[in-house]
Amino acid sequence: MPLKVVAEQEFENEVLRSELPVLVDFFAEWCQPCKAMLPEIEELARELDGKAKFVRVDVDRSKRIAAMLRVQSVPTCVVFAQGRPVAAERGAVRRARLRELLDPFMPRAEGAVRPEELAQLLQQPGVTPVDTRDAGSYGRAHLPRSVHMPLAEIETRLAELHMLGVPVLYCRTGAQSKELAEKLARDGIPVAFLEGGLLGWEAAGLQVERPD
Repeated sequence: MPLKVVAEQEFENEVLRSELPVLVDFFAEWCQPCKAMLPEIEELARELDGKAKFVRVDVDRSKRIAAMLRVQSVPTCVVFAQGRPVAAERGAVRRARLRELLDPFMPRAEGAVRPEELAQLLQQPGVTPVDTRDAGSYGRAHLPRSVHMPLAEIETRLAELHMLGVPVLYCRTGAQSKELAEKLARDGIPVAFLEGGLLGWEAAGLQVERPD
């Protein structure tokens, strides 16, 4: 679904009064970098559906808003939270960078650990990433210090899981491990999970172990 282009008269309701954080893509029809960047924004909008809002503003049709926010070039992305601009990035940037701008302002699931947070935790003893993918995927690439425990087996191996110290579940995208962590939490067994999974870890530029 295409991102909504917000006119000046809609800006207050669509952006300033939004309960969710809003990423506003300031663009122009003549701007080629804007067109090149749009698929990245649309993909992130699908990924964060229900957690953040994404709209576009045409600077040639909404000059007053562009001037108020001192948007001097396009593309420019501005994040709004609770009616205030809280972060911005000029120029064409990748999806991972836009996610970084939004992350501090999005609601987080209980037990969620960001890739950068896990990288810091792994410098201390007692934290163990748990790869929940199939054995073949684990063999090709996995997080440092991780152990393999397939998703379907975890609920029957909880004692083993907790002998790992502080386990952090992860899968390819983070979706399945998040779902399992939420189920375990409802059963009174809190377990952390890696936001974005292995893909999010790699997008953050963090080390992945691969067999020689």
